[in-house]
Amino acid sequence: MGEFVTLEVEGGVGTIRLDRPPVNALNNQVQAELAEAAREASDRDDVRAVILYGGEKTFAGGADIKEMASRTYPEIAKFGAELTASLARVANIPKPVVCAITGYALGGGLELALTADWRIAGDNVKVGQPEIQLGIIPGAGGTQRLTRLIGPSKAKDLIFTGRFVKAEEALKLGIVDEVVAPDDVYAAAHKWASQFANGPAVALRAAKTAIDSGLDVDLATGLKIETQLFTALWATEDQRNGMQSFIDNGPGKASFEGK
Repeated sequence: MGEFVTLEVEGGVGTIRLDRPPVNALNNQVQAELAEAAREASDRDDVRAVILYGGEKTFAGGADIKEMASRTYPEIAKFGAELTASLARVANIPKPVVCAITGYALGGGLELALTADWRIAGDNVKVGQPEIQLGIIPGAGGTQRLTRLIGPSKAKDLIFTGRFVKAEEALKLGIVDEVVAPDDVYAAAHKWASQFANGPAVALRAAKTAIDSGLDVDLATGLKIETQLFTALWATEDQRNGMQSFIDNGPGKASFEGK
C-alpha cells in the first residue's frame, strides 16, 4: 500500500486510487506509487480489469507545479523520464482499464487518464492540457496519446490554447467515451470493468496488445502482430472451452478460467 496511491481488489476488479488532497497532484512519490500499483495490478491473477480513480471530488489536477518550478534542468529531466515511464506502466497493464473522471483531469491528470482503454466522466468534468499557460508543453504523453486519440488538428487546438474542455465537448471530441451524472462515475466505471471479471483474460490481453502495438507500426506489420497473437490463443484452455461451449450451447455461454 502506498501513501497516496493504493490498489483495492474486489470481485476481479482492481481500483487504483489516487488520494493526495486537495487535487491529487502528481509529484515524485505519486508517480512512483502509480508505477508500483500498475505493476501489482498487472501481476495479480485475481485482477481481471482495472479502474483508475481519484475520488469523488477530482481525478487529478496535474503535476505539482510548486515542486516542479524550483527544479533544475537535470532534475526535471529525471522527473520527466520517470513520470513518462510510470504512466507507460499504467498504459501497459495487460488488462482492460477504465478511468473514472470526476472534477478535473488537467495536465498530467489528463495524461494519466489517456493511458486507460475507456474513459467515463461526470457531466460537470473539465479536462485539458494547460501546460502552454506555464510556458511549457505536456511532457508525459499529452502530445502523443491525445493526438493518436483525437487527431493532430484537435490536439493542437487544445495544446496550443491550453483551454479547459467541458464534458460534453470532451465526449464529442472523443477524449472521453461516456458521460454520466457526477455521483454515478465510479459505479459506471465499475460496471464497465466488471464485465471482464470472468472473461477470457489471455484473449483480452492479446486484443489489447494487438491494438496498442498496431498503432505504432504500418498496416502490414500490424497484421503480422495480429496473426501471431491470434494463433497463439490456440494454446489456451479458454479457446478450447469457448469454442466447445459455442458448439454445444451457442454463443455467449462459455465459462473462462483465464488460462
